[in-house]
Amino acid sequence: MKILSAIVLAGALGMGLIPGAQAATSERVQITGEIIDTWCYVSEIMGGGEAITGTAHHQCAVWCAAGGIPVGLLAETGEIYMVLKLGDDDTSNANPRILEIQSNRVVVEGNVMERDGIQYIVIDEIVENAGITNRTHDDYGVIPEFGVPGQ
Repeated sequence: MKILSAIVLAGALGMGLIPGAQAATSERVQITGEIIDTWCYVSEIMGGGEAITGTAHHQCAVWCAAGGIPVGLLAETGEIYMVLKLGDDDTSNANPRILEIQSNRVVVEGNVMERDGIQYIVIDEIVENAGITNRTHDDYGVIPEFGVPGQ
C-alpha cells in the first residue's frame, strides 16, 4: 500500500495535479554580486544594511556557512539567489570552496531557477573574484552595538 501511495503521489506531482509541483525552469546567466550569509542578511541579527556584508561580517559569514547555513549571492541589482551548488560539488553547505569566497565580490556564470518566489543559482564557474571589496569594521564600528551594561 505504501508503494502504491508513493507511485500515485509521484504521478500526481509529475502531471502537475498538485499546485506548485512543477519543476522550475532554468535560465543561463552571468551575475555580479557578493557571496553572503543568508541568515544574518535576512534576520538582521548582526545589524542591518551594509553592516552584514563585506569585511564587517566576513568571519560570521564563514562560521555560518561552515555550520550549514545556506549561502546566497546578493546581486548588484539587490536580488538574492540561494546558492544550490558551486562547480561539481555535491553540496555547497560547508564546502571549502564556498567558505573561501564568503564576502567576496564575484562574477559568476550558472543557471538560475525560481520557484514559489525564491531564486536559486547553480554556479558553474567563478568568472572573476575581486575578493572582499566592502568596508571594514573601522568604517562601521562594532556590530552589533549592544552598549555597556549599567550605562
